[in-house]
Amino acid sequence: MENVYSDLAFSALAARAAAYSPYSGVTVGAALLCESGKVYLGANIENASYSLTTCAERVAIFKAVSEGERKFAAIAIAGGKVGCEVSSEFPPCGACRQVLREFCSPDFKVIIVGADGYTVHTLGELLPYSFTESYL
Repeated sequence: MENVYSDLAFSALAARAAAYSPYSGVTVGAALLCESGKVYLGANIENASYSLTTCAERVAIFKAVSEGERKFAAIAIAGGKVGCEVSSEFPPCGACRQVLREFCSPDFKVIIVGADGYTVHTLGELLPYSFTESYL
């Protein structure tokens, strides 16, 4: 899995180039690996009405779902200031964690890219009390 995670981390770093972030100056890229083997990339897209901004992770998830994918194996996330190398980890926000939980189990792998490589977490570690259909 090490090579798969490394490839996803590299893809997330590359996906940052497509970000649109004129307000925060922060670019984030995500690479979502589907169980089918296909990888969907996402980049954050900001809006002057800041609440309409969409995170890179959700862009990748929504692209995959809109193409019929529903089973995911892992996601890698990389972020940093425009024009700068990644200097710290950018974990997914709460909204992205909850959207991931809609499609992924607690053991789903989340790869967070940092300055010195990446760390691997489970979605359950990042979102221990997720809201699921069991509450409906």
